Amino acid sequence: MEPDTVAKATVAADAEVMASVEEGPTDTFIIADVSTDDAYMTLPLVDAASLPEWR
Repeated sequence: MEPDTVAKATVAADAEVMASVEEGPTDTFIIADVSTDDAYMTLPLVDAASLPEWR
């Protein structure tokens, strides 16, 4: 039986990804591929995973 996993995404070798926190009434986490137009995601900081959760 095969494990239930998500297929790996292909990533460009020259992708440049950055993350930032925008402070305000609601702190917002922003992650973006700056090498591609309109390739970003935002979410409330409280909903973002911490580094230990990503490991």
